[in-house]
Amino acid sequence: MKLFIVSLLFTACCAVPMDLSGKMFVFPVESATARVQLLPAESNFTSATVCFRYFSDLTRNYGLFSMASSASDNDFLVFKSAEVGRFDVFTRGQVARFDGIPSEQNTWYSMCITWDGNSKLVQLWTNGSPSTKKAGFKGNLNGRPFIVLGQEQDSVGGGFDAGQSFVGMVGDVHMWNYVLSVCEIQAFASDLNFTPGNVINWKALEFISTGEVVLDHKLNACYRGQS
Repeated sequence: MKLFIVSLLFTACCAVPMDLSGKMFVFPVESATARVQLLPAESNFTSATVCFRYFSDLTRNYGLFSMASSASDNDFLVFKSAEVGRFDVFTRGQVARFDGIPSEQNTWYSMCITWDGNSKLVQLWTNGSPSTKKAGFKGNLNGRPFIVLGQEQDSVGGGFDAGQSFVGMVGDVHMWNYVLSVCEIQAFASDLNFTPGNVINWKALEFISTGEVVLDHKLNACYRGQS
């Protein structure tokens, strides 16, 4: 088992693309170091969609997806507030606040966030259900993106605060350089066939894991036949 873990860490550090279907990243402790850097296939975005699934028992603030660049520490940030039902989505430092979003502890959620740089509209989808649309950044997200799971960046690749770190499980992370259609978002939420991300693809993920992060098997429900 120890040999397998060492081998896995070596592979992760080398950022060899891996098919993580049926797996998830576990962040088991509050930390200012544990993180997973995702290596994107694209940069310079006029629009974007980010989707993932997550599970946590946290009641404080924490970051779920953090993309920084030389232009902004919060180029594309999905941030859960300590306020019940509140999520903040930052695009190039401009915040769109969403209230009344389902966020019970110890529950799996599928979340997608869309941003259109022409209309500047941001929308958050939870388990296939949409929020209202809010105003974000208008323009292009140019510059080299630095994407992190598990931490919220206050500088590119750093400035981490344990009090804003993610503790829980996250998986099925995808990112596209366009606004995903309603049908595609709902297919993702229902775990049906959908077009994998062309910026970040969970089925061919390039990543670098640092600190106490465990790559584990995804939890699936078990069904027993009736006698």
